[in-house]
Amino acid sequence: MKKEDPGCYSETELDRGAELTAVSYDRTQSALVTARVATVGGKAVTAEISGVATAKGEDGTVNLWLSSFNFKGRDGEMRKVPGINAVAKLAPRQGAIDTARAIALYVNASRNAYKATAKGDRRKAQINIAFTGKNCLLA
Repeated sequence: MKKEDPGCYSETELDRGAELTAVSYDRTQSALVTARVATVGGKAVTAEISGVATAKGEDGTVNLWLSSFNFKGRDGEMRKVPGINAVAKLAPRQGAIDTARAIALYVNASRNAYKATAKGDRRKAQINIAFTGKNCLLA
C-alpha cells in the first residue's frame, strides 16, 4: 500500500478554517463581515469598519472573533488552531482606520496562526486576516 504524499494538503483540509464574527458596541461606528471564513487553503476573512466613533457609554468597543478549528497537517498529524478575540477600545472621534489598525496590531502581536492587514481611511476601513499555519498546536 502506497503512502499519501505528505507534501500537500487534501482538498477537504484546504477548505477547513475559522469563522469570523464582528460586533461594534458603538452607535456611530459599525463593523460588517464581508468574507466569513479564513481557510487553510489561503482565503482570508475580511471585515469592514465604517464611521467615526463616539465612544460613549461603557461598551465603546469593536470586537472581532475568529473561531478555533482542527485540520490535518502535511505530516498527517492533527493540528488545532486556537481562536482569537481581538478588541479595539474606542476613543471619541476615532476614525475607522484607527480601529482597523488597532485590531490588526493586536492580531499580529499575539502568538497565533494569523496575519492581519488594515487599509482605508477615516470613514471606511477594511481588515484582512489570513491563516499562516504557524504556531498551531498538536491536537
